[in-house]
Amino acid sequence: MTKAQIIERVSEQVTTLTKRQAEVVVNTIFDCVRDSLKNGDKTEIRGFGSFRLRARRMKEGRNPKTGATVAVPAKRVPFFKAGKELKELLNQ
Repeated sequence: MTKAQIIERVSEQVTTLTKRQAEVVVNTIFDCVRDSLKNGDKTEIRGFGSFRLRARRMKEGRNPKTGATVAVPAKRVPFFKAGKELKELLNQ
């Protein structure tokens, strides 16, 4: 499902919202999750799951073309953990 399909579904289910208003709602939710992760905070949506950051250590990688070793710097990556209700729904 794409972002455009989510916006379409929201505008269909909430008939008082126009498509443009539904787009603002969806974008606001995504922006809040993005800003939360950027600040190092966790975002939890009950019944769906939680978004958080995980730290990856620096490691040695390999350039596939030359075979030379390359240092891959440490970084933070987003991680999603599904909530209990979502897991139960998927495993019925």
